[in-house]
Amino acid sequence: MQLGMIGLGKMGAGLTRRLLSGGHEVVVFDRNPEAVAAAVADGAVGAASPEDLAGRLAAPRAVWVMVPSGEPTEETIIHLAEVLEPGDTIIDGGNSNYKDTLRRAANLSEKGLWAVDVGTSGGIWGVEEGYSMMVGGGEDAVGRLGPIFQTLAPAPDRGWGRVGPVGSGHYVKMVHNGVEYGLMEAYAEGFNLMRRKGEFGLDIHQVAEIWRTGSVVRSWLLDLAARALADDADLDRVAPHVHDSGEGRWTAVEAIEMGVAIPVITAALEQRFASREAEDFGNKLLNALRNQFGGHELQRRV
Repeated sequence: MQLGMIGLGKMGAGLTRRLLSGGHEVVVFDRNPEAVAAAVADGAVGAASPEDLAGRLAAPRAVWVMVPSGEPTEETIIHLAEVLEPGDTIIDGGNSNYKDTLRRAANLSEKGLWAVDVGTSGGIWGVEEGYSMMVGGGEDAVGRLGPIFQTLAPAPDRGWGRVGPVGSGHYVKMVHNGVEYGLMEAYAEGFNLMRRKGEFGLDIHQVAEIWRTGSVVRSWLLDLAARALADDADLDRVAPHVHDSGEGRWTAVEAIEMGVAIPVITAALEQRFASREAEDFGNKLLNALRNQFGGHELQRRV
């Protein structure tokens, strides 16, 4: 199947490589010519502009947008809407606010364009392990894209699914990231507590490795925590400053608007705010975990 890809950051480049390995033709565009050249070296078809990309795709076209949320996504989708034709599909695979997705989909519908939103999880490991994809959109539009999702997922019948109408994919991904905040915070607090029990002299990395097998708290995040601790057991090279990329805030706001209690997620979000003012081993582990699973910039000591 043929697909256009706009945005060749870490996730976009990984998606492209996995699609190419699955036998799909991918036409790529990015503002960075070096990123395009790297994708072409992997087997993609390079495009010089969104117009050029659209011209290289056969109708009905499908273009996956994988650029930062907010204005970059807004501008890209507006531009694409001008160069695509009725019946074509724009896929937003980034971390857009679902309310923006609903607005954009309504605008695209007026032009005869389909909108599909794909909450995409898997970070920098997805190219090897497969991506988890929460898909929102009309049944027909999503159905036509099935071969794409089957290739990107860990298996054709696992790790992806249409969760509802347009907007629902980004909504589920928003909640997914809120849950992620809570899980990461729980690990960080637990390891911090054990590290402070000085009289036992606990090897925190050893504990992480023990928990990875057979324990009810084993998880991929725990695997990544063990990896981070193996590289730097005391996390001396890691700053205790933890960024948030927005989805946790959106989840908290949504819960407030709906009157739904999410104390763990909210507390985890607030702890990230507090990390920017405090020195704490748990915050260092949160920082290291974000780098391990998503390739997010690791805040280091200067």
